[in-house]
Amino acid sequence: MQVLGAGRTAIWRTRSAYVERGLDYALHDVARTGQPQKYGTGQQAEFVALACSAPPRGAKRWTIQLLTKAVRRRPKLRNISRESIRLFLKKTTASPGAS
Repeated sequence: MQVLGAGRTAIWRTRSAYVERGLDYALHDVARTGQPQKYGTGQQAEFVALACSAPPRGAKRWTIQLLTKAVRRRPKLRNISRESIRLFLKKTTASPGAS
């Protein structure tokens, strides 16, 4: 535990995985269930770049509603939801309109 800097539980789980299914299973993550990402890193970078840019004329700052409208004008992002944008910005700790 001291050499690896790992906790007792992590060591125990790794050992159990090794005993049950072998070395590869113990050392590598298994694919997890769940919905795959809908938007790639390039599209996510567009969200952030837009959120960090100057807000539209007549607005003091970006709001989620304004960002959603602006992002939906992009060809590959026409069906993106407001909630998807909100959650992505939350993950990146971006604050729409803040300088």
